[in-house]
Amino acid sequence: MLELAGIIILGIIAQWVAWRLKLPAILPLILIGLLVGPIATLYTEDGSKLIEPVWNGTKGLFPGDGLYYFVSLAISIILFEGGLTLKRAEIKNVGPVITKLITVGTVVTFFGAGVAAHYIFGLTWQISFLFSALIIVTGPTVITPILRNIPLKKDVSTVLKWEGILIDPIGALVAVLVFEFISVGEGQAFTKTALIEFGKILLFGTTFGFTFAHALGFVIKKNFIPHYLLNVVSLSVVLLVFVESDLFAHESGLLAVVVMGMVLGNMNLPNLKELLYFKESLSVLLISILFILLAANINITDLKLIFNWNTAILFAIIVFLIRPIGVFLSSWGSDLKFNEKLFIGWVGPRGIVAAGIASLFGSKLLAKGEPGAEYITPLVFMIVLGTVLLNATTARFFAKVVGVFLKKSDGILIIGASKVSRLIGNYLRANNRHVVLIDNNQTNVDKAKKTGLEAIAANIYSDTLTDNIELNDMGYLIALTGNTDINTFALDKFEKQFGENGAFRLASTEEINHPESLPQNGLFSPSYDFIKLAETSEKYPTIHEIGVKDKDHYNALIQKAGKDTDIIPIFTKSPDGVIDMMPLDYKDFNPKKEGYKMVYLGKKLGEQ
Repeated sequence: MLELAGIIILGIIAQWVAWRLKLPAILPLILIGLLVGPIATLYTEDGSKLIEPVWNGTKGLFPGDGLYYFVSLAISIILFEGGLTLKRAEIKNVGPVITKLITVGTVVTFFGAGVAAHYIFGLTWQISFLFSALIIVTGPTVITPILRNIPLKKDVSTVLKWEGILIDPIGALVAVLVFEFISVGEGQAFTKTALIEFGKILLFGTTFGFTFAHALGFVIKKNFIPHYLLNVVSLSVVLLVFVESDLFAHESGLLAVVVMGMVLGNMNLPNLKELLYFKESLSVLLISILFILLAANINITDLKLIFNWNTAILFAIIVFLIRPIGVFLSSWGSDLKFNEKLFIGWVGPRGIVAAGIASLFGSKLLAKGEPGAEYITPLVFMIVLGTVLLNATTARFFAKVVGVFLKKSDGILIIGASKVSRLIGNYLRANNRHVVLIDNNQTNVDKAKKTGLEAIAANIYSDTLTDNIELNDMGYLIALTGNTDINTFALDKFEKQFGENGAFRLASTEEINHPESLPQNGLFSPSYDFIKLAETSEKYPTIHEIGVKDKDHYNALIQKAGKDTDIIPIFTKSPDGVIDMMPLDYKDFNPKKEGYKMVYLGKKLGEQ
């Protein structure tokens, strides 16, 4: 009981430390696991581990195959949660690159790392290729924290995010195929049997995932499940799909849950956000437990096996040679620039799936007496720890060196996706600005997407937005809802992350009635609140531009607009296309040269 409670407590502490230091949680988790596991044998009086997951095969926290079953089920839930976050709309520009990364890149890593492991460590070809299959995978749980605070072009962030999630089941499947090769035997029967098993994995994994996703989506839409049971029923269905698929085709469960998550994530489900929040919290807990358990299960003799120069050479070849080659081949002919390819090639941390499956397969092959099996788990853990540590400490610096670090973030994040937000968002997008709308109302989000805008259904009181690496190029924050408390909270919480160049909010009706209380970062006008904006956008859903000759002409336009409540100035536009928020005090604006324009919402100036 003490050990189980200790694992959970230490895991959550590690997660908090990672959050404070802006590091992938995997780093402190593995280090804690090693300290209470193999390294503990160096400082405890009796030379035993503080936490012993499996001891002599029949003792410990998870005797027998208990650890294998627990890790398998936990990884299935983590992969399902990852699949839920995948949206087809996100890969319009970089779809081909991602496809090649998870195909061509996989082949390069598989053969390159396998050959390197064979000749550097003298491992058998079977064990070498099992090792290379296991390190194919990157992971969203390690990439997201690394890139969260690096402002990058959206396409670069999208490529890394999708690769991390999609390649997990692919790497797992390749590892399963190699494991089947080793387990079945050699020769013609060996190859035929392994290919049949692989075909069964693809067939049953895809079929079960697709079918159960639509079945679960149907019962959710029809409200056959009460709200308070929705999360636990979904969890039980995920476990059912994993187990049932595995019964029909061994090791197909991982593919099934990812397919199920992807299908559900792209359905228009009313409760998808709540389901995602629940799975996210559960994944954090499972990852915390898993990494400590798996690291603690390593023995000190395993660490001594790889404590040599061969390990450093293998690591260098995988990180500095094989990964970049795979990225450059995969992005050949794409719109990605050379420096963007270089950065993607640098960032390739391995995560939970690599470590988890390595522990499972390594222990199984070791029990069968397979030559070289003792190298699998420590070598994979070395790659996981090394890549995470390398990328966590150098990614920001390397982004600046190669020139993919955005010196000025010009993206605009709009809180609220009402009609007026959509009008403003479309105007900004038409002027080549990256605009993202955030709203808790799914209907508003759907309407925004239909107009071609990028919109996210999210609750600003959660941490979902701060974890979204594709919002890293946001430099302006506009709080444009009818709720002053939400607008104020949005600025307080997100100004530093998304509003480095400017954060603005609408003034409330009360503030407008008491001009001395108007906010310094007020938006658009000291005379118009959300209600007036909404009314005007309903009557005249158009944004116009009008040329400004000089300051006197500008003042005349402002006076003319002030006499008509259906004309609301919102932006100024410079001759070179730079758009600025309209200051609350209109007198502050002074066009230095011709070519400036005033941008306004409502009735066209001059209309009666």
